[in-house]
Amino acid sequence: MGYVASARERARENFGRAGEFLSEMRRKIHREGGWTDLEKQPIVSLRDIAVSFDGETVLKDFNLGIGDGAFVTLLGPSGCGKTTTLRIIGGFVRPDAGDVFFNGKKITGLPPHKREVNTIFQKYALFPHLNVYDNVAFGMRVHGKSEREVKAKVGEMLGMVNLKGFEHRNVNLLSGGQQQRVAIARALANEPKVLLLDEPLGALDLKLRKDMQVELKKIQQQTGITFLFVTHDQEEALSMSDEVVVMDKGAIQQIGTPPDIYNEPKNAFVADFIGESNILDGVMREDFLVEFAGRKFRCVDRDFRRDEPVDVVIRPEDVDIVPPDGEHLAGVVRNVTFKGVFYEIIVDVQGFKWMVQTTEFERAGAEIGLSVRPDEIHVMHKSKYSGTFGDYSTFSDEMDEDSRPAGGEAR
Repeated sequence: MGYVASARERARENFGRAGEFLSEMRRKIHREGGWTDLEKQPIVSLRDIAVSFDGETVLKDFNLGIGDGAFVTLLGPSGCGKTTTLRIIGGFVRPDAGDVFFNGKKITGLPPHKREVNTIFQKYALFPHLNVYDNVAFGMRVHGKSEREVKAKVGEMLGMVNLKGFEHRNVNLLSGGQQQRVAIARALANEPKVLLLDEPLGALDLKLRKDMQVELKKIQQQTGITFLFVTHDQEEALSMSDEVVVMDKGAIQQIGTPPDIYNEPKNAFVADFIGESNILDGVMREDFLVEFAGRKFRCVDRDFRRDEPVDVVIRPEDVDIVPPDGEHLAGVVRNVTFKGVFYEIIVDVQGFKWMVQTTEFERAGAEIGLSVRPDEIHVMHKSKYSGTFGDYSTFSDEMDEDSRPAGGEAR
């Protein structure tokens, strides 16, 4: 028995060391801004920006730096202020307070045409009376380029967006993807330092949108131009970006690389908005030990107060289904949806609906066990978003609101 006890103590000590190592890695990620080195000199800086429309605050005390040569995405729900931020940088909106800097020089009052910035809008804004060639050439001609320079640059840009041979086509007869590529070629022809893209993929069908995601990233890497991309599509942001800026209600919630944002969400809003998440109330009993769903679990988090109330995030793909053996969480399968490469299962655990994504089929009504490894548990401090998102009884805030009785409380 003494040998067994000492073995357990050694195992506990080793686990604690592993937890300390992982926690230190997490802190290092946060200090360095993600998994890759993004600490570049900002080409664009917004400082203490405030904007209101019709008395409603859109941005307040807003500060952001955009690294030179990076693909940065502003991600958030409709009305969060991401397009306003883009328009401030482009010079289309002047802030009520604060300043905009470009390579360290203040450009707050500079008109759009004098900024080294071009914008691609969702509707592309092509000139319908001009063909492809003349659309791409338009900006260069306005800036007084010679026709020899124009011809060479138009050819280069159309080659980059795979539209060689389309020079004399009517833009009204092009597909949505082709029109978008003309807009990109026109924007890049003037050799801007920064390209602003306001949800340019929103009007495209799913497969074409995925193709254009790859195309845009390739073009950004080829040119080395800073891309600032606006979207509400989480998958789009994660697949294309060097850095993601998550916004809500005119404020930045988190900045980081896609893995950082997904694996280390700062609060319940980020965890819920980026992918799917089981967000549970918990209590941090001590370093590396958190309690939720009526049980205590080993984790890799530390530096919380003892018995501090916390939010616990567990991604659906990180939950393993095991036999209901009394040692694991147990629940009843309420719903099963086939998603192609996996099954999406809703499991009722003590009244809280978990989402589990698995390749194994489980029938509705079956009792199953749920297992979660320590490094798949992410613990966050409580925030103003805590308790906002509930469980997977519904999938949207609107349905969640509609399903509550009159005067009822949020789950």
